[in-house]
Amino acid sequence: MAGKPSVVEIEGKHLSLTNLDKVLYPKTGFTKGQVIDYYARIAPVLVSHLKDHPLTLKRYPGGVDEEYFFEKNATKHRPDWVKTAPIWSEGNQRNVNYILANDLPTLVWMANLAAIELHPSLSLAKDIASPRSMVFDLDPGPPANIVQCCQVGMWLREIFAHFGLQSFPKTSGSKGLQIYVPLNSPTSYDVTKPFAHALARLLENEHRELVVSDMKKELRVSKVFVDWSQNDQHKTTVSVYSLRAREHPTVSTPVKWEEVGQALKNKDATLLVFEASQVLDRVQKMGDLFEPVLTLKQKLPKLTGIAEATPEAGLELAAQADSGMRKAKKRAKAARPRSASKKKSRKV
Repeated sequence: MAGKPSVVEIEGKHLSLTNLDKVLYPKTGFTKGQVIDYYARIAPVLVSHLKDHPLTLKRYPGGVDEEYFFEKNATKHRPDWVKTAPIWSEGNQRNVNYILANDLPTLVWMANLAAIELHPSLSLAKDIASPRSMVFDLDPGPPANIVQCCQVGMWLREIFAHFGLQSFPKTSGSKGLQIYVPLNSPTSYDVTKPFAHALARLLENEHRELVVSDMKKELRVSKVFVDWSQNDQHKTTVSVYSLRAREHPTVSTPVKWEEVGQALKNKDATLLVFEASQVLDRVQKMGDLFEPVLTLKQKLPKLTGIAEATPEAGLELAAQADSGMRKAKKRAKAARPRSASKKKSRKV
């Protein structure tokens, strides 16, 4: 099919697909046609996570080993049925027309552009200042890998549990692990960003041998960088179910906490590496493990000064978070029934 477009009809929309046999992953021979096929087949679960979120495309027209570029402003050469949303850009002093990948035809059209990676905003276009989730990107500094990220992720999960919050892990599809805390309730980045920074500093204070909250690369050797800064209106995080531009067609994959624990226990990073075909099989067997992120309504606890926090206030906020966690532990301990072995024996 090289050089000859293939016209297909998807949900009443006509698309011209080109260069389907072009190899985009030279190491494995994974082609553009296979990229399109993956996105078409994963669409039933992926579209709901992209719907109405401003989307940044990371395009690799020459393949994953060649130059790439980010595309925020939707190309003018697009079908009239591809929806966009104008979002004001302070840096450009104009509106940027972001693509809204709200349906299967749009997803296939983007894949045909060699948009291998999809990076949505944490917000909906209609309420760009209000994130739907809080996210932590756990990035290992070599020789650390995703196994060390699993340990940090488990610590984060415990902290969230003490605040009464559920969290959901996914692989980055690259080197690390990402933890999402769904909110789906009124909030702002002025709340989520300093809160995330506070927890990153808390982890750093308690586990200095493994955790760093500063993004300077020289500080990250053998440690896990807890990237709290992704909680920002102007940043994006790779989408769940997105392909990654690695040697192999790996995918940012939702996983169970049990799987995270198993990888940590076995010290086996390969347990959390999934390629496109494996992800399709997982979804068929497990469904969408990230579905609660779309609907679960949660609120962050109110910590004194959180809304006015600056990065320098992180330690103070971390202390407040730590205090709340310790109080929760004490309450849980006090609520436990005394075991029979600890009861005083009665004299007869």
